[in-house]
Amino acid sequence: MAKILIIDDDDVREMLRELLERKNYEVDVASNGLEGVDLYRQDPTDLVITDIIMPEKDGVDTIYELGKEFPLLKVIAISGGGRGNANDYLESTKMLSSVKYSFTKPFATEDILKAVNELLAITD
Repeated sequence: MAKILIIDDDDVREMLRELLERKNYEVDVASNGLEGVDLYRQDPTDLVITDIIMPEKDGVDTIYELGKEFPLLKVIAISGGGRGNANDYLESTKMLSSVKYSFTKPFATEDILKAVNELLAITD
């Protein structure tokens, strides 16, 4: 069973957890980048879904740090934008090779599931 780490500081974290667990994925969650990095180091997952704007450590720093340490890291970046435009924040993740997909909040759950399945090479 594939394992996914969701790093997000709002209700999207639990919505994604429930969605992915219903699809038989094993899911870990973290409420900020510091917690997410620690969890990943303790027990690396097959995929990371992370928000970009978070307290403690933002998603860009989280992705960068994990990507340096784990070069095969696969990431889906998500953002609601905070005080700015979500696309502007997601644009900054394009230079990070670990980021395979990015979505603005709110997003369609079918789009997230399609990206997860593709990255984990799972077909329905």
